[in-house]
Amino acid sequence: MNTGKRTYANPCGVARGLDVIGERWALLVVRDLLLGPKRFNDLLAGLPGVSPNVLSQRLRELVDQGVVRKRDLGAPTRVRLYELSEWGAELEPLLLELGRWGSRAPAEPQGLLGIDSLILGVKAGFDPARSVALEGVYELDIDDDTYVAKVADGRIEVARVAAAGPVDAAFAADLATMRAVCEGVITVAEAVESGAARSTGTTDAQQRLADLLWRSAAAAPSRLP
Repeated sequence: MNTGKRTYANPCGVARGLDVIGERWALLVVRDLLLGPKRFNDLLAGLPGVSPNVLSQRLRELVDQGVVRKRDLGAPTRVRLYELSEWGAELEPLLLELGRWGSRAPAEPQGLLGIDSLILGVKAGFDPARSVALEGVYELDIDDDTYVAKVADGRIEVARVAAAGPVDAAFAADLATMRAVCEGVITVAEAVESGAARSTGTTDAQQRLADLLWRSAAAAPSRLP
């Protein structure tokens, strides 16, 4: 345990877990790394309300605890990325369930969901029983971020990464349009018809992707904060 860091001093696994990720902003940092590595400034932009100093402290603590690790890309980019360790990635089911549980909290705070929360909401709302009808590889281009969703064998996997090969269908839009689709304000077809979004692929694959976004997001009992 880090010197000077608060601790519950309790051998219970829940208490020990909270010693690692219980500080303010820690779990939200983990949430924003679930879909892939990020730079410091990207994390800062995705966490409205956190100061650079607090974010630096949380990252340092999570790295020290083995939940997050740093990766330097080296020359010529000299970019430092933060990513979850294997142990940190094991928090995904816990966070998805926490999001579902938290959605039933009495008061709903004001504010807009970020792109990672929207994508995780689609994942949280995925129905394995419908996976056969939705199987495929799909690309989502939202502003400057690219995500690849793979549906197969009753599971959905999503990562913030460019597709390594061909995809069945792709959907491109800005964050506001993606938010409207995921919150059920408009359908994918309406977004495309209005010119706010672009959809490519075979007709069947585009329909599967639209169905994945619409039904998974609508079925999700939560929208991760």
